[in-house]
Amino acid sequence: MHTLLLIGIGAGDPRQVTLQAIDALRRASVFFVLEKGADKDELVQLRRRVLEQHAAAGSYRLVSMDDPQRDDQATDYAAAVQDWHEQRAQLYARTLRDQLRPGDIGAFLLWGDPTLYDSTLRILDRVRQLGVALSLEVIPGISSVQALAASHQIPLNRIGEPLTVLPGRRLAEQARIDNVVVMLDGQCAFATLDDPELTIYWGAYLGTEDQLLIAGPLQQVKGQIVRVREQARMRKGWIMDTYLLRREC
Repeated sequence: MHTLLLIGIGAGDPRQVTLQAIDALRRASVFFVLEKGADKDELVQLRRRVLEQHAAAGSYRLVSMDDPQRDDQATDYAAAVQDWHEQRAQLYARTLRDQLRPGDIGAFLLWGDPTLYDSTLRILDRVRQLGVALSLEVIPGISSVQALAASHQIPLNRIGEPLTVLPGRRLAEQARIDNVVVMLDGQCAFATLDDPELTIYWGAYLGTEDQLLIAGPLQQVKGQIVRVREQARMRKGWIMDTYLLRREC
């Protein structure tokens, strides 16, 4: 039976790591990191910073894995993601068998919170189906949704009103937008909306030195967000952003 810790490390600032997460970092002896290519090496370096700041030097090994590529051109999005997850599960199963020795405690450092917009738990269910016995512990973290609200100094919820969280590809399906957090919007779906009553609170690289924030009436600032977002993505090679759309009434 292999013990694995899924540690939420916040949205990018090593100071967002909780005391519970620090305890977990100091228990783990093997950390697994997905390499996503040279243009996203900064994501690996940020994880290294967390380890250097919070884990005991010389007490752990770092194991890198080359992340399988998802077919971004597939017409069936759900099927492409399922195939990608299956490839990851096969990779994880092989690596865990090879790298975890008796007495080792493995760990994944996961952005934000392991239960919000992260696939690791689902993938590890598949790893179990491949015959790898696992004992999991999940350590919650500060999500980009929380970091967004804190950076803009706004509450996520309003009195008696629900909060909806969805991916960008589902935004167009909303008959009415009142209080919606959008994640994974690579196509800038907000830019297609023409509702004059909506305000947007947008943030990228939340919790890092490169954090970007823009807020205002959607019709006035959406063009600015598209430009700033594209400039940042070209400069860094990657972008992670989140936003809240809110009807002002």
